[in-house]
Parts: sequence; C-alpha cells; structure tokens
Amino acid sequence: MSDADRIRLSAEALSLQDDGVRDKPDAKANVFADLGSPVSPLCARAASSSSSSRSGKSLPPSNAGPAGGRSDSGELVAESNPPRLTAHRRCGSGPLIFSGSSSSSRTGGGGGVGGDHGSTASSPMLNALPAGNICPSGRVPGPASAPLPPRSRSDVLGSGTGHYGHGSVMRGTPRTPARSSIDAPPSFPSRSPVSSLGSSASIQEVTHLGNECYRKGKYAEALRHYDRAVSLCPDSASCRGNRAAALIGLGRLTDALRECEEAVRLDQASGSAHSRLANLCLRLGMLDKARWHFTKAEHLQHPDPTGWQKLLEVEVHVGRSIAARKIGDWKSAVREADAAIAAGADSAPLLLGLRSEALLRLHKLEEADSTLASLLKLESALPSLTAEKRIGMLAAAYVHVVRAQVDMALGRFDTAVAAAEKSRDLDPGNAEVGMNLNNVRLVAGARAQGNKLFSAAKFSDASIAYGEGLKYDPFNSVLYCNRAACWSKLDRWSKAVDDCNAALRIRPNYTKALLRRAASYAKLERWADCVRDYEVLRKELPSDKEVAEALFHAQVALKATRGEDVSNMKFGGEVEIVTNAEQLHAAIGSPGAFVVYFMSSMNQQCTQITPSVNTLCTECPSVNFLKVNVDNSPMIAKAENVRVVPTFKIYKDGVKVKEMICPSLQVLRYSVRHYSVASS
Repeated sequence: MSDADRIRLSAEALSLQDDGVRDKPDAKANVFADLGSPVSPLCARAASSSSSSRSGKSLPPSNAGPAGGRSDSGELVAESNPPRLTAHRRCGSGPLIFSGSSSSSRTGGGGGVGGDHGSTASSPMLNALPAGNICPSGRVPGPASAPLPPRSRSDVLGSGTGHYGHGSVMRGTPRTPARSSIDAPPSFPSRSPVSSLGSSASIQEVTHLGNECYRKGKYAEALRHYDRAVSLCPDSASCRGNRAAALIGLGRLTDALRECEEAVRLDQASGSAHSRLANLCLRLGMLDKARWHFTKAEHLQHPDPTGWQKLLEVEVHVGRSIAARKIGDWKSAVREADAAIAAGADSAPLLLGLRSEALLRLHKLEEADSTLASLLKLESALPSLTAEKRIGMLAAAYVHVVRAQVDMALGRFDTAVAAAEKSRDLDPGNAEVGMNLNNVRLVAGARAQGNKLFSAAKFSDASIAYGEGLKYDPFNSVLYCNRAACWSKLDRWSKAVDDCNAALRIRPNYTKALLRRAASYAKLERWADCVRDYEVLRKELPSDKEVAEALFHAQVALKATRGEDVSNMKFGGEVEIVTNAEQLHAAIGSPGAFVVYFMSSMNQQCTQITPSVNTLCTECPSVNFLKVNVDNSPMIAKAENVRVVPTFKIYKDGVKVKEMICPSLQVLRYSVRHYSVASS
C-alpha cells in the first residue's frame, strides 16, 4: 500500500471518530459542564510517550504542559477545550503525523516530541498516536485498514469525589436559579443526548407544561408533569423542588416534605431548596428544623425575612399556649394555639393537639374531635414530625394522649385504649403518658363491667360500676348517661335528671342524655321542661315518630295543667283521607288545629308538594291533617268553593283561620307551625 493510501485511510478513521460514529464520552461530559455541574468533566489524557518513542523513554512529569497530561500526583488534569487533531509532516516528504494544537503538544523528553517544531520520528506507526495527541473519543483508534466497529457500553456515573480514566462520564446535579415557588428546568444542550436521563427537549417540555399548570392553580396536572420530569432526571434538585411545590398546592405536606429533603440532599448549596424546606417545616410545627434551614439559606445568600418573622411569632405563641396548659387556663391555650396556627404553623400536630385538649376541657367535644380529625392526614409521618419535647413528653405521644381522652369522652373506649397504648409505645418512660394509659384502661373496664351488670338487670350494681369509672374520669358524659339509665330502671327519676344534666353540661348535644332527661321530666310531671326537651329533639330527629308522639302527649298534658279543654285532641301523625262532607264537617268542628288539603292526582304541583305535606304531618303531631281528592269527591270541592288545587284551609277550634291557594312550601310550613298546639 502506498503512503498516500495509508494517509487517506488514517484521515478517514479519525474523521469517523470525530464525527460521532463511536461513543464520545468527552462530549457527554461537556454537556454537564454546561449545566454548572459541581464535578468538572474529564478530558482524555495524553498518550504516554512510550507509545511514540522508539527509545522507550517516558516524558518527565516536570515538563508536562499546563493545558493537559498528568500532574505530579499522577491524577488527570482537566482540559477546558480538548485539542483538535491536525496533520503535518515532520520533515521532507515523509508520512503525515497527527498531533494536537501547538499549545497542548509542547512536551519534552528523549525520543518524544519536543519544542514548537518537534523532532523527526523514524518509522511512524499508523495505529498509535505520538505523545501529546488527544483523541476526542477518549480511545486509541484501531488500524486504518480495519477501523473498529461501533459498540455499545454503559455509562459510568461518577460520585464527584475522585478522578476516572478514559471513557468515564461524571455527572453533577444541574443547578438553576430557583424561583419562589417553582424552579427552572435543567438546561441541556439540544444537540446532545443525556443518556438515561432523557432528552433535553423532553425534560424542558414537561417542566414547561408543569409550570404553566402550576401558575393556573391546576396543581394535580402540574404534579403529573413534574413526576415525568423527575423520572427523566431523578438527580435534579430543581425537578424535586418543583414536585414539592405542586404537592404543597395539593395539601400533601408530608409527601412534599420528603421531596424537599431530597432536593436539599441532592444540592446542599441551594439556598432556595433550604428556604422551601424551612417554610414547610414551619407549617408542620418542626420549629427547630425550620430554624436550622432558615439559617442555612441565609448563609447561602438566600435570606427569607418573612419566614424568619413567622417562625419567631409561632415560637412565641406556642410557648404561651404550653404555659396556659400547665396552669389549666384552657381559654388562653385555645387562643394562643389559634394564633400560632394563623401565624404559619397551620398543620402542626402539637398545636392541633393543644387546641383539641383545651376544647375538650371547655366541653366543646365535637369541635375537639373535628380538630383531631385533621391530624389523620399526617398519621404516617406523625412520629417524625413530632419528635420535639416542648410539652414534657414527645409531641407524637402527646397527640395520642389527647386522642385517647377525646375518644373516651365520645364513648369510643376501644379506640381510646389503642391510642393510649400507642402513646406509651412512643414515649415509654414518661410518667404522664403512663398515668393516662392506666386511667383509660380503668375507665374502659368500669364501663364494660357496668354494661355487663345492666344486661343482667342488676341495675344497682351497674350504677356502682359506672360510678367507679367516673372517679378516674369525672368528665365522661357516657358514664353519666349510662348511670342515669340505671336510675330510670330503679324509678329514681330525680337522680336520673341529675346525671343527665351532668352529661349535657359536658356534651350539650348529647341526644341520648336529652331523651332520658325528657322521659324523666315526664315521670316527674314537669311538663314545661319535658316539652322543651322534646321540641329540641324534634329538630334533631324530625322523622322519629316516637319523639313526635311523646311531644304531642307532653303538649296535651301541659295544656291540661293550664285548664284548657283537650278532651277531643288526638295524635295526628298521619294524613286522614276525607271522602264525604259529613266526615269533613265533623272533623273541622272539633277542638284543635286542622289542615285540610284539597288536591288532585292529575295535578303536577300537587304531586310535588304531597311528600312535604306528609312530612309536616309527622313534624307537627298536634295538628290534624285531612286530605280531599277533588277528582274522587267533586261535591266536597264544590261545597267548599275550591276551584284551584292545591288549596289549603286551616281551622282552629271549628273556625277557619287561613286559606292558601298554591302556597310555597316555606309559607305552608310557617302557617302550620304557627297554628299548632305548641304556639297557642
């Protein structure tokens, strides 16, 4: 083969290398250099002088050029711009020698290439490069006559803590300036693939779509796009931060906390990541952790004065609420806890626990229970969120202590015991936690024993058992109500009223206690009190016919004590169908209140209002309802001069007091209640 052919084949081989036929790890490394990666990309090191020296001598390290080669320690020195190979002749008409640029090939040493012009090389090898030459691909090319075929390899991710040889790809975390809520996507050159991380176009596209959805408040859609970005680039702190922002918008704070912590782990030098994590910790009541990350963000030139101010306010109100709890000032405890929540700690388990306990002591049991219900969303992360001991016990244990007390007051004794045991598991050495568990077990045991004796008709013994439970929990409305049931069975109505009063002071809307007190009032013939309780129960239980009938009889008894005639009063409860005029006149001429409903089965408005009439009949049992179907009884309609349906006529003690044609439901209900027995 002639020299010209060898030169041509060598140039083609190198052209294939340079045009990207084979893997180009250096080019990939430079992609991450453009991203601002904390790890500098590695360039291919110069070939050793022994590959180009006939004498076998190596170049001394002291003569290595400043732009590339090896350092004194043997580590690779990175080059900012890998040299392009150029071809030149050493002397005369000899073969072309490929070398780097003049600035990177000035090395000295026997047998090597030295100086600006270099020395002649005898018998140059076509399959080896002289010292100082750098192949852009990081590999020594094969023989010109047989170029190596392209082959795949897996990229090696560098940790950023050491130097690697030819072909290693080291990736850092792409850093971009963070925004207040969402971060900019990592910037990848569009001309270079990003290996397993996905193409730059796809990452930028999905992040842009997520940002647009976030700005419009469509957090669920934004989260889907950010999830895609994280799957394409899992080691990007910016992508993690964007995902956390969407989760915060959806109220998934514990998931957002994990994302923020991961973002900080990936990029310790990101002030925005520390600031976002600090604000989230503040919302969750992790005050010590919030302070640490606010300080870190400030050191990284990313101060958050608003966050600092909120933290200071929350710490002040939390301290005051805890102090109020110690002295039993429950109103102040609620006020300070609400102030801390309003200042920024809106999802702090400790504050929600303080608020719930204070409401329980103030006998606002339903509100205390609803406050605790909001903690269920944080159940999985509760131990990690409440590791501080600001209240004398682990905050996680304290939350379960309060939950046990609320559950017990509501009669959920089994769940109360489970919550108390969980608090003991979280803080086993705490005296207050242990005392609470003991009390809960004793109260639950007393209630179970009382129920067993009550079922056996041993009412006196059952009352004693319930009383034992009240010694350990004097604010248990369920035990008071159960003991009142025992007094009722023993015909001790005054004691029953006293225990019902105690239960209702603790739990004003306790329906069962109200029912037992109303029945006890009836036995004591305290009819005014009895009517008052049953009227409250009618509002709470509008469809309960037993309550409606009891209210009617109490109202009749009350009227009788006032000297009114009640001889012809009867309990309504159902709409009576009238088929002849004699039946109608006999009914409306009797004492009491009567509502006559003239209707037609073919009329649409009558069809719509009939169910409401039936409901009113149940709600107002002291009023008698009569129904006349004008299709079946046209003579009654003619006698009463009814030409339009629906028509309602109200009679009071035999006298017509009101007539309504096609009334609205609101007008009908008001009129019926106005003329009922209770209003007379």
